Amino acid sequence: MDSTSPNQQRRPISIKLWPPSQNTRKTLVERMTNNLSDPSIFSRKYGSLSREEASKSAQHIEEFAFASASQHYEREPDGDGSSAVQLYARECSKLILDVLKKGPLPEDAGDLKPKLVVAEDKTFFDISKGHRAFIDAKEAQELLKPLSEPGNSFTKICFSNRSFGIDAAEVAAPILSSIKDQLKEVDLSDFVAGRPEADALEVMNMFSAALEGSILKSLNLSDNALGEKGVRAFGKLLKSQTSLEELYLMNDGISEEAARAVCELVPSTEKLKVLQFHNNMTGDEGARAIAEVVKRSPLLEAFRCSSTRVGSEGGIALSKALETCTHLTKLDVRDNMFGVDAGIALSKAVSSFENLTELYLSYLNLEDEGTIAIADALNSTAPALEVLELAGNEITAEGASSLATCVAAKQHLTKLILAENELKDDGAIKIGKVLLDGHDKLKEVDLSTNALRRVGARTIAQSVVNKPDFVLLNLNGNFISDEGIDELKDMFKKFPEKLAPVDDNDPDGEDDDGDEEGDKGSGDEGSGDELDTKLGKLDVKDEE
Repeated sequence: MDSTSPNQQRRPISIKLWPPSQNTRKTLVERMTNNLSDPSIFSRKYGSLSREEASKSAQHIEEFAFASASQHYEREPDGDGSSAVQLYARECSKLILDVLKKGPLPEDAGDLKPKLVVAEDKTFFDISKGHRAFIDAKEAQELLKPLSEPGNSFTKICFSNRSFGIDAAEVAAPILSSIKDQLKEVDLSDFVAGRPEADALEVMNMFSAALEGSILKSLNLSDNALGEKGVRAFGKLLKSQTSLEELYLMNDGISEEAARAVCELVPSTEKLKVLQFHNNMTGDEGARAIAEVVKRSPLLEAFRCSSTRVGSEGGIALSKALETCTHLTKLDVRDNMFGVDAGIALSKAVSSFENLTELYLSYLNLEDEGTIAIADALNSTAPALEVLELAGNEITAEGASSLATCVAAKQHLTKLILAENELKDDGAIKIGKVLLDGHDKLKEVDLSTNALRRVGARTIAQSVVNKPDFVLLNLNGNFISDEGIDELKDMFKKFPEKLAPVDDNDPDGEDDDGDEEGDKGSGDEGSGDELDTKLGKLDVKDEE
């Protein structure tokens, strides 16, 4: 017979997931150090850090994430800490990507106290420097004091990288309202990080109401996980803008519904010159809504809609809308699922971009047909093109012919990125031959992962090695023989830093299908059991 008393049988088991142990925190720092310094899909895209830089940045990241999650847990002391753990992991993931994009954190990044930096001309009020931090009412009162001084001449403010709660927003709102008529540029990116959704939306509403009626030229609402609710929380501010020239909505969780809200709430974009819409979850229907905004923006000069999950139908809609944007100088629609049909539609728009200087079309599944259409369109326009990116589009030697003709005419090119295609030697030779003559401004060429062998690699290297301003040639991930590698190194022996590492070449020309599975392990087996239990596997994500 069980001797346990009824009360003992019914006693609940209380498990607290917060705070993590010191061993857990240490293990997480080690894992983040590896993420920041080891080769990965993200480091290939953004670059990686030295081991020392990675270690310091990882320590700073963990300290801030821990402080943020601890403050969150203090507001919910009766919980089991699971929401704090989620915030802890999310902040670490976001900050890892920030560091990969922007470089190592500064020496003072461990100081969580906000810093104020004001330009000498006294027109720029900036509290974004240093590490990310929460702001309470007392700190807000002290930090924003210069904005309250009579006769101040601030026209540009940046509150990015500081997390405002409701109490801090109650201090900031009347101050902003008092100076809104003099403001021209407002940066509210990443200013509610780590706050519960209800609090974040309330803060957004307060800032929106405070700034309603201002006549802004630039508005940045990026990195706020807005979604439709967040976009509508800024409705008063957005609706009141009639002279906006720059609008930034990057990494905001903009779904189809949120994109429609943007289209609805931004009534006049006749003066808009810059629209940045990177890293959202817009999809085809959302792209249709953004296309309507583009149609209303005939003066658009820079348009970015990269990493937004847009497929063929959305790509076609955006391309048609862009046909009216004849002032465009920079176009970035990378990392979408356009496909051939959208590529062809885009080529019709490209033909009218006479002033284009930067074109980013990587990872769009253009294939040869879409690439040829765009290359042919570029032949008759954009004479001053400086940057051309077409990585990851399954371009073969067939597409390389039209591409080479296009490149030959672009003597202002400084950067040519054709990585992760299927050019092979035939395609590389076509590109190399046209680069050999002229192109004296060329600084970077990337034909990594193109199944090149010795001849193709040598042709490309010969075409750039003696150019006066050249900085970097990337031929890694190909099928170059050991002799070919030695030949490349000999060609660049006077300036070896101009040849990217070639360690990942497979001289036998065999794809190693096991690499991907091997990378997933990252050497983590058998370590960090407690961390895995509490946090799961920390992923670096390009969107939240």
